[in-house]
Parts: sequence; structure tokens; C-alpha cells
Amino acid sequence: MRTPEQVWEEADLATRRLAGLALNPSASEEVLLRLLADAPLAVRMVLCRDRDLPEAVVDAVIEHPDRRTRGFFATNPHVDPARRGRLVDDPDWIVRSHLVEGPRIHFPHRPRPLPDDVIVRMIRTYNGEEPLGSHYFYQQMSAELIESMPTHPLPEVRWWGAGRWHGLPADIRAALLADPDDRVRERARELQRYEDPAWIESVLPDRPCHARTDILLNQALSRAVVDSVLTAPAGKDDKAMIAGNPSLPADVVALLAADPDPEVRERIARRPDLQPAERHALVADPHPEVRRAVAHQAELGPVERERLAVDPDPDVRLAVSVHPALTEEERARIDYQVPMDCRFGFRYVSVLPQPRDPDAVRRKALSGHPMLRREAAEDRELAADLVALLAEDDDLGVRVLLAQNHPDAPAALLLRSFLEYTGPERENLITRPNFPRAGLGELADHEDPQVRALVARDPDTSPTIVDRLTRDPDPDVRAALARHPNLPRPRLAELLDDEELAHAAAANPALDAATIDRLLTTDGRGPW
Repeated sequence: MRTPEQVWEEADLATRRLAGLALNPSASEEVLLRLLADAPLAVRMVLCRDRDLPEAVVDAVIEHPDRRTRGFFATNPHVDPARRGRLVDDPDWIVRSHLVEGPRIHFPHRPRPLPDDVIVRMIRTYNGEEPLGSHYFYQQMSAELIESMPTHPLPEVRWWGAGRWHGLPADIRAALLADPDDRVRERARELQRYEDPAWIESVLPDRPCHARTDILLNQALSRAVVDSVLTAPAGKDDKAMIAGNPSLPADVVALLAADPDPEVRERIARRPDLQPAERHALVADPHPEVRRAVAHQAELGPVERERLAVDPDPDVRLAVSVHPALTEEERARIDYQVPMDCRFGFRYVSVLPQPRDPDAVRRKALSGHPMLRREAAEDRELAADLVALLAEDDDLGVRVLLAQNHPDAPAALLLRSFLEYTGPERENLITRPNFPRAGLGELADHEDPQVRALVARDPDTSPTIVDRLTRDPDPDVRAALARHPNLPRPRLAELLDDEELAHAAAANPALDAATIDRLLTTDGRGPW
């Protein structure tokens, strides 16, 4: 079976024109239905996957005889998820599998959740052909459903809810262990075994592998396992793995704090249970990576903080400069350098509610330290007065992080951030709700092609500028402006015969009814 990329690569010019028409916002419901019924697969792929659709077209997609067409719709990120959910009982397992995987939204973003009843239906009725265990399926669950799963009335759902075992309160875990359903009880007991060091010891592989790595990093370790790692490790990284394990005995923590391997000491330096003597020794470690790690310790004493504040390594000084115990005056005395070669993007936030301290966020927003203000700028619930303040911050990172993360980031900030920031996820800024449209035509001569492409968003850009930018040296600029409704008609007709831009030109909302009709009646071949 061909991949979507192969389907598109094999499309000829006529097919690409029809695919552009499928995206045209002025295409009527009747036009979309004709394309769905008669157009080649590449056109149906674009129609069903890459745009929102009227209800009548959705109805026709659900009943379409071609499973690939229905499968494209199952992964559509633009439609209401409830519409995709109508495929939950599709007769073909491939379509159901596409629904399980959902839209491929790049991390740290996630798709809008499917309705709870659709997820529950999938859990109850899918029989293994569909990849329910995938990360993509879990991403499509609502926070409300995830929280309710361990106590859900249906045992199949409680079985899934038990999967959050280590994050569940004791009373819910006890209820799952005594659940009336055999499968739920067995699932709970299996998960409980991971808290038993003796059982973990019995299943620990004796060679390096993913299972051994997971156990050494995360699971409860018996003394025998710890001693075997210290005396006869199966792999060169075994000691570094156990160094961060929460179950590590205190005497072993002390032993590894003086280990010859700096990677082991660095892992130890990050532990929240360091004793004062170990912490004090790591503050003086010869390796800057270790000192940088220990600088994040919440329990650092004044003498330790003072020593790290004058560390010869600039990264160590930066790490300690944001320590919560420091006053603003103490921070200001540290010679730190704020990194600018960072990813200023969208911050991943768990779908489940997380604790938040509004007073701590405000202190960070008002701090003189740019790194603390950057942390505050990522808070999606930041108060309006702090949004206004940080929108004018003198640090690029603060401004861009606010623009990337806050739902009410002002239009001027979004545009300024796009103009000044050229790093990863820059393109996400133009998807923010308040990104401006008016006045972007003034950027037509900007040296950056991504900025010139913004001109396509301005409905008042002059036809002369639109025409000129369809001849721009950059292909993305040409494609963006080929879809502008102010493109002169003669130039639009030319572009319908252009191998590169015909697809974009056919998506232009200024396409007249006669041309649309000719596209349909000639299967995209013209003439115009």
C-alpha cells in the first residue's frame, strides 16, 4: 500500500489542480462532494485530511466505499474530533487503526481529544488489530477521562486506569487490588510487583538491554542487585543508571558521590536526598558538569551557594544564579551569562492538572533575572498585568516564550517575535490566535523569505505586490502568494498551468465559478 507521500508524488499536474480546488475555501459543498465522488486518490487525501469540511461532506466521507479515503479523514486535525469519532465502528480495521493513531501533531503539541464515549467504545470493542497501546491513542484522551479511569464503572476502562499505578493514591490502588473483575485485579497485582525488590531481582536481565535499563533507572532495587552493579556490572553504564534510582540505599549514595566516573557523580548530584557532607564534596568537584548539577539542589547552604556563585565555569554560575534561596540582590552580584541559542518554543504541559503557585510565578515574572522571567513567560495562566509587562521585556527569550505559550499574547508581540526570532518552532507563532493580518503587506521587501510570506495573510495587500511575490526567488513565498485573493486574474490563469504553483493557484478563493466548473468537467486538464 502506498504511503501518503507516494500518493502525492505520483499525482500529475491535473490531479494537483483538483487537490488545490479541494482546499479552496470558496469551493461549494456541491464541488467538494463531486471531488469526493469522482476525483483521484491524491485529491481525496487532501480533501479528507487537510481541511475542515461541511457536515454533508462528512456524511459522505463516512459512507465512502474506499477505506483509504475514510482513513485519511480519521487523521484529520482540522475537523471537530467528534466527527472523526463517527468512524469508531468502521468495518475496516485499517480505518479504525488510523482513528486510534489520530492526527500526527508534532510534540510538544497534542491533538484535540476524541469524545470520551468514543475512547471507551474503542477500549471495549477493539480486539488487538488496532494499536491501542500507542502513545498517539493516549494523547487523544481527555483529562477528565484519564482521571476517571481507575474508578470507571466499566472494568475494561478500569484496567486501563490501573496503568497509572505509581501516580494513584493508596485508596484507589487498594480498590483496584480488590476489584470484582479478575482482569483488573490481575493487572493491579502485576503493577504492584514492580514495588517488590525481590520480584524485580528475579526478572532483571543479566545483559544490557532496554528492560535492564528501565529497572536500574526506575524500579525498586534489592541490595543484592545494587551490590552486583557495584562489583560486577553487566554494562559500563550500570552504575550511572542506579545513581539516580530513588530506592538506592543512603550508604551507596555516599559511596557513589565519590565514584571516579564523573557521569556517576553528576547523577548523584541531582538526587533530592543528598546529605550535607555529600553535597558539600560535590560543590568542590573538579568536573563542572557535576558542580552544575549540584547547583540545582534546593538544600544548598549559604556557604555552598557563595562558592558556586564565583565558580570559574559560567554554566555553574548560571545554574546557581536561579537558586530559589537567593535574594534579587545576591543574584545581581553573580557574573552569569544568559544563553540566547535556546529553543524558545511551546512548553509541554501534562493533560492532567498540575500544581501551580501563582505567587511564585509572580515573583519570577518580576525578577531581575531573565531566566526566571522566561520560566514565568511559559505559564499559560499568567495574569494580564504580567502579560503586558513581559510583552515589553528586554530579553528576547522572555518575549518569544510568552508569545509561544500564552493564549492572550498580544498581536504586536506575536509579530515582533516572528520578526526577531529565527529558531525552532518559529512557524508556530503564526498559528497563535492573535497573530495580526492587517499591515503585513508592508513586509513585501523584507530580506527574510519567511517574513515576506506573511504578506499572504494581509487581505489588503495590493494586487501589484501579490503578483510580484508570485515570482519571488523563494518557493514558499511564491506558493503562499499564489493563494492570495488579490492576485490579478490573468496571473492566476497563468499559474494554473505552472507545474510548481498550479496546486496553490487552484486553492485561491478568487477562482471564478466558470474556472471551477472547467476544472471539474475536464478532470483538472483545462483549458482556462
